Formats: sequence, structure tokens, C-alpha cells
Amino acid sequence: MIRISCEQYLEYLEIAAEAIRQQKDYITELDAAIADGDHWLNVTIGLDKVLAQREELSASRDFTEFFKKLAMAVMPAMGGTSGALYGSAYLSAAKALAGSIQMDAEQVAVMLKSWAEAIMARGNAKPGDKTMVDAIWPAAEGYEAALKEGKTEQEALTAMKELALAGAERTRGMEAAKGRASNQPDKGVGHLDPGAVTMAIQLECLANYLEKYGGRD
Repeated sequence: MIRISCEQYLEYLEIAAEAIRQQKDYITELDAAIADGDHWLNVTIGLDKVLAQREELSASRDFTEFFKKLAMAVMPAMGGTSGALYGSAYLSAAKALAGSIQMDAEQVAVMLKSWAEAIMARGNAKPGDKTMVDAIWPAAEGYEAALKEGKTEQEALTAMKELALAGAERTRGMEAAKGRASNQPDKGVGHLDPGAVTMAIQLECLANYLEKYGGRD
């Protein structure tokens, strides 16, 4: 059964950071096509800043304290729109998890939904606007729905990552309603949204981590 602690969340985050790091050229190319090409750098700096504070974060009493600390680390380090959106997501999760020491399958659903709602509220964005929402929203909805339908945790995790990746891919055909891409003559049509891509990478890594290690003591 899914069970993840603050320390395990940091293990997952390290894996996700490395996955994004390995995609430097690809993500930078995506961003340069519709924006200013700094998305990979900003996200990587933010994640590296969080991981540099691993000892302090690991000492958190619960996920409320953990995600508050994580938000305070990522917002100034990542900077700009991404920092504000990720910070809002983590602060929302801190509140939603209300002192949980570990997350089980249902609490992971709460975390994902809180992320999606916070990002939409802070960015004034909705699915279809060609943003990271197009990865996190379907992943959160699909994972939660799978659990409510009585599917196995494995099936719910598969839904999470597949819907995140498919959501990011769908941004290729979308017109951007937010961000620098919305100022392009073609509204970014024909290009993937880099924010959706990096969010999908993280969600894929999270699902894979929970499949392999989520029940470990």
C-alpha cells in the first residue's frame, strides 16, 4: 500500500530533479521556441535549492511543516511565474494535509488536487490554456477517480502518469492563453508547453517512485 514520508518525498524529488536535468537541451529548446528559454534553468535552480536544504527539510515534524519549508525554498530560488506557482502549490498542500506524518494513497490524491487548484487560482489558468495545468489537472483528476472507482493503487498511479504525459502532449495543438507564448503570432500552436512538460516529468517520477518504494518503511 502507498505510504510516503517527508524523507521519501525528498528521495522522489531528487529523482525528478535528475530526470529534468538530463532533459536540459530538450526543455530549453521547447521554451526558446515560444518564450525566453530559461524555464529549464529556473526549475533546476529551484529544485537544487530545495535539495540543498535536505537536512532541514527532513527534520520537519509533518507534511504541513515540510511543504511550507519547501515553498519558502523554491519560491525565491525558482523566481518568476514558476516560483510563484510552485510555491502556491506547496503552500496549498501544506494546508490540505493538516499535520499528516505520512501520505497514503488518498492523501496523495489530496496533495495532487491541492496543487492543481492552487496553480489554477494563482495563475488564473484553466485546462486548455497551454500551461502546466494541462499536466497536473488531468493527472490529479484521473488518479482520484481511479481510487474512487475502486481500482488498485497501481492502476491509479498508472492513470496519474499517463494522463500527465498525455496532457503535456496535448499542449502542442493548443493556443496559449497565458505566458509569453500568448504573445506569439501563432499563440505557440505546434509547440509543447515547457511548464506542462516539466510537470509531467515530475508526476511520472512520482508515480514510478510510489510504485517501487511507496510502501517501504
